[in-house]
Amino acid sequence: MNADQLLKAQRHKLIMILGRGSVEIFESILDHLLAWDLLSWEEYEHVKSPEVLSHSSRNLLDVVTLKGTRACELFLLALEDTIHTSQLADLILSSYKPPEKSPEPSASLATLPSQSLQQHRPNIVRKLHGHIAAVLEILHSYGHFSKYECDEVQLPIYTPSQQARKLLDLTKAKGEDTAQVLLDYIESEPGPIKPILGNACLKYQEKLSSTLAAQSRFLTNYAGTENMCLEDIYVDCLLEVSNTAAAQNGCLSFLVSLEDIFGPDGILNKDADTVLITGEAGSGKSTSLQQMQQLWATKQAFQDFTFVFAFSCRRFNFIDKPISLQMLLFEHCCWPDDHQSEVFQYLLDHPEEVMFLFDGFDEFKFQFTDEERHCSPSKPSSPLNLIFNLLQGNLMKNTKKVMTSRPNAVTANLRKYLQKEITLKGFSPEGIGKFIRKCHRNSSSAERILCFVEANSALHGLCHVPFFCWIVSKCHEQLMQNVSDFTHTMTDVYLLILEHFLLHLTQNSRGTNEVLLSHVATILHLGKLALDGLNTCCYLFSAVQLQDAEVSEEDISLGFLVCSHSFSHAHNAVSYRNYEFFHITVQCFFAALYITLNDDVAQLTLYSLFKHRQENPSLCIMSAGCYSGWPFNCHLSHEEDKRRNETLLQEAETSNLQITASFVSGLLSSRNRDLMGKTTLFQKQSKKCRLVKKYLAKCIQKHFLSIPPAVGGEKKSMHALPEFVWWIKCIYEMQDSDLAKEAVSKLQVNHLKLTYCGVGPVECTALAYALKHLKSPVGLQLDYNSVGDLGIEQLLPCLDICHSIYLRGNDISDQGVSKLVERALDSCNLQKIALFHNNLTDACAQDFAKLLKHKNNFLALRLGNNHLTAVGAEVLAEGLKQNNSIQYLGLWGNKVGGAGTCALAAALENNTSLLWLSLVGNNVDSHGAKALALMLKKNTVLEELCLQENCLVDEDMLHFAEGLQNNTSLKVLKLSNNRISRKGMEFFVNTLKHNVTIESVWLGGNLVTAEEIEEMTRVERRLIF
Repeated sequence: MNADQLLKAQRHKLIMILGRGSVEIFESILDHLLAWDLLSWEEYEHVKSPEVLSHSSRNLLDVVTLKGTRACELFLLALEDTIHTSQLADLILSSYKPPEKSPEPSASLATLPSQSLQQHRPNIVRKLHGHIAAVLEILHSYGHFSKYECDEVQLPIYTPSQQARKLLDLTKAKGEDTAQVLLDYIESEPGPIKPILGNACLKYQEKLSSTLAAQSRFLTNYAGTENMCLEDIYVDCLLEVSNTAAAQNGCLSFLVSLEDIFGPDGILNKDADTVLITGEAGSGKSTSLQQMQQLWATKQAFQDFTFVFAFSCRRFNFIDKPISLQMLLFEHCCWPDDHQSEVFQYLLDHPEEVMFLFDGFDEFKFQFTDEERHCSPSKPSSPLNLIFNLLQGNLMKNTKKVMTSRPNAVTANLRKYLQKEITLKGFSPEGIGKFIRKCHRNSSSAERILCFVEANSALHGLCHVPFFCWIVSKCHEQLMQNVSDFTHTMTDVYLLILEHFLLHLTQNSRGTNEVLLSHVATILHLGKLALDGLNTCCYLFSAVQLQDAEVSEEDISLGFLVCSHSFSHAHNAVSYRNYEFFHITVQCFFAALYITLNDDVAQLTLYSLFKHRQENPSLCIMSAGCYSGWPFNCHLSHEEDKRRNETLLQEAETSNLQITASFVSGLLSSRNRDLMGKTTLFQKQSKKCRLVKKYLAKCIQKHFLSIPPAVGGEKKSMHALPEFVWWIKCIYEMQDSDLAKEAVSKLQVNHLKLTYCGVGPVECTALAYALKHLKSPVGLQLDYNSVGDLGIEQLLPCLDICHSIYLRGNDISDQGVSKLVERALDSCNLQKIALFHNNLTDACAQDFAKLLKHKNNFLALRLGNNHLTAVGAEVLAEGLKQNNSIQYLGLWGNKVGGAGTCALAAALENNTSLLWLSLVGNNVDSHGAKALALMLKKNTVLEELCLQENCLVDEDMLHFAEGLQNNTSLKVLKLSNNRISRKGMEFFVNTLKHNVTIESVWLGGNLVTAEEIEEMTRVERRLIF
C-alpha cells in the first residue's frame, strides 16, 4: 500500500488522532513539513487558521494528499516522529513500508537566513525554549521588533514552544536582516544556556536551596528515634529500569544510578516528563528522594535545575481548600521574601529549569484521573487536581517530575504520562555490609554484626529491605544475646524494635516478657490509633484523634509517633501538633498488635484481613466529606467501635492490609503466643490462630482449584496470582510446618509460574519454606523479579523439590550461581537451570563445568544474554566433554566468538545427548563455522543448531554443506541475519538433494533479493526465508 493510499484509507482515524491531540503535537508536525519544504507559507497559514483542531487536520490532509505519494510519505514520517507509537496503534501501518530516512536538507535551500530558519525549524523551536525573552531583547535593541510585538510574542496564553513559533513567523515577515540577527544568535549558542537570574530569583534560589538542605540533612523517617545524618548513613539502593522500557532499547533490564535517572535509557514516552520510582514499603523510596534533595541543595548533582520543589503526597490530603499553583509552590514549600510575582513568572517562563519531587503517590486518597483538566497557573483548584495536571503536563509542561509509589497504586491511566518507570530493589549484599559499617563506626563491632547477619540466612534476606536492615542494626545487642533463638521473620524484627524502644523507655534490664506486659496499655492505645488510621487511609493524626485513642504524652514519648508538619486545617495547625508513625509498616505492626491483643476484635475483622481481593489499585476511595472529619473523631460506643472495625477494614488500602495480615500471622505463631502466654490477654489467641490458619489454607487451596486442567499432551502448570505470594508469606510468618504442608498438599502441577510478582529475597524465604513440603517435583519459574544473589541463598532449601528453575532477569551474579550450583549438585531432582538476562561472567563457567562433570541427570542449561566470552566457553567445554545427559544448551546473546565456538564444537563431536544448541548473536566467525561443520560430520544426536545474527559468509556455507552431507540427526539449521548471498545458499540446495533428515534451513535477513528468494524457494522448499 502506497503512502497516499494509506492516508485516504485511514483519513477518519488520522483526523480523530490529530483532532483529539494537543495543539503542540499538530504544530510540531507543521514544523517538520515546513522544514522539508512540503508546505508553502500560504498553505501553512491556511492549515493552522481554524480554531478547531479537527478542521485544521482535514485541511492539512487535503493539502498533503494533493501533493502526491512523496508528500504523503513525508507526512507519515512527521507523524511517527511526533506522536507516540501507542497513539498510532489503531492505524494499519503494517502493510506500508516507510522511507528509510528523513529527507536530507537541500544545499541550495540554505542560501538565505530565512530559508535556514525554515530548514531547521523543529530544532530551532526546541533551542529557543527558555530563551525567548533574551532573543526578543536583542531584536528590540536592533530595532527589528517593537515593544508591542515583543509583548505579543510573550503572551501568557502561548506555551514556550508556541512563543518560539510566533517569533519565527514574525521574523519571516520582517525580512532577511531580522532573520540574520536571529540566526547569528542561534549559531553563537552551541546549546541551551540558562538565562541569568535576577536578584529576586537568585535570592529565592538561595533560600530554597538552604531550606531543602536543612530539611533533607537528617533522615525524616527515623527522626523520632534519633537524629541520623543522611550523609553519614545513606547507601545507594539498586535502581532498575522497568523490563518493558528496557526491552524497547534492546535489553530486558539494567541498573541506573540515582544521578542518572533522567538519562536516555529506558524511556517509555518521550513526550512525558515524569519519572516514577516504585518499591515496596521500606525499600528506601523516601530516602532516595531525600538524597536527591540533598544532592541538589549542596550542589553535588542535578545542577541543570535552578529550582527544586519537594512535597509529601500524604500531606496533600490535609489541604482542605482550593489552591493555585503559586500557592502550592510558595505557601507549601518555600516563600519568596519579596517580588513574588517576578519569581513566579520566571518559573512559568522557564519550566525546564524546575524539578518537582513527589513522595508517596500511593498515599493519595483518590485514584489518579485525567478527566478534569486544569491549565491555569493562577486559578485555584483542589490540591489533588493540581498535582494530577502537573503530572500530565497541563501545568508547567517540560518541568521534570520524580514521583515515588508502591507498585499497586500505579494504574494504566497514570502510566500514559510516565516518561520512565524505575524499580527500587533494596540493598545488594554489598549494600547491606556498607550500611551496617556506616551505622557502626567501630570496625570490629560492625564486622561482628555483619558476620552474625550473614550467618543467619533468613535474617540476611530480610536485610535486603533497607528499613529492616536499619532495625537489625539498631537492635543488634538484643539480637545477638538470643543466639539460640534466631530471628526468622518480619514479625520477629518488629518485635525487636518494640522491645528496644520499651527497654530504652524503662531503662531497666527486665526480661522481654515483663517489659512487653508492663506496657500492654500503651501498645493497645497506639494499636487502636493505627487500626483506625488504616480503616480510613489516615496516616497523620491530630490531637483530637490521639485523644480518642487514649494516646498519652507518655505513649508518644516511646518514639513510634513523630511530630509531623502537616497541611491540616488552619485552626488545628495553630492549636495542635499533628503526629504520624515514623514508618507505614510500623503503623501496620501496631494495628496487628491491637487485632491480636484485643479480645473484642471480631471474627469478621480477621476475615477482612485475609479474604481474597480482586486486583484493584490499593487506593482507598473516600468521599470528599472525609476530609473535614474522620469517622473515628466521634466518640463511639464499644459496640459501635466493633462494628466500625468490621466494615471499614474492608475498604482500607490492600497493600497495608496485607502487611498487617502478615504481622497478625507472625504474632499468632506458637512461639510469639508463648512469649505472653501467661497472661489472660492471650486466652483467646488459640481461637484466632485456628481461624487464621483456616483462612490461609482455604485461600491457597481455593486458588489451586481454580487451575484449569492441562491441555492434551501438555503438563499441568499454574500462573499464581499476586496474592499467592502474600498468602505464602503469612504462612511463613506463622512458622508452622503443618500449616505449610496442608496449604500445598493439593498443589498438583508440574510447573509453577511466578513471573512479575515482585519476588525478592524476603519472598524467596517464604516460598522455600512452603514449597519444600510439596509431594512431587515442580518447575519453578521466577522470571523478572528481584531475586538476586540474596534470593538464591533463600531458595536453596526448596531446590530439592524443583526439577527446573527459571530465573531470567533477576540481577543474579557469579556469586549467586556458585551457591546455586553447590546445592544443585546434591539435588537429585533438579535437571534444568535457566539464567538468561542476568549479570553472569566467565567466572561462573567453572561452576557450571563442575555441574556438567558431576551431575549425570542434568538436562538443560540456558545462559543467554549474559557476559560470557571465549574464556568462559572454553571452561564450559571441558565440562561438556564429560557429560552425556545434557540435551539443551543456550548461550545466545553472549560474546563467545570464534575461539569459544571452536572449543564448544570440539567438545560436542562425540557427545551423545545434546539435541539443541543456540549460539545466536555471539560473533561466530569463519573459524567457529568451520569447527561446527566438522562437529556435524561426527555428531549423531544434535537436532537443532541456532546461529542467527552472527558473522557468517558464503564460504562458511560450503563447510556446513559438507558437514551435512552424511549427517543423519540435524533437523533444523537457523542462519538468519548473517551475511550470506545466493552463492552460499546454493551450496545448501545441492546438499539437501542428498539429505532427507533436514526439515528446514532458516535464511531470512541475508543478502538476497525478493526474486532470488522466490526462485530458491521454488527449487528447495526446506529453505525458509
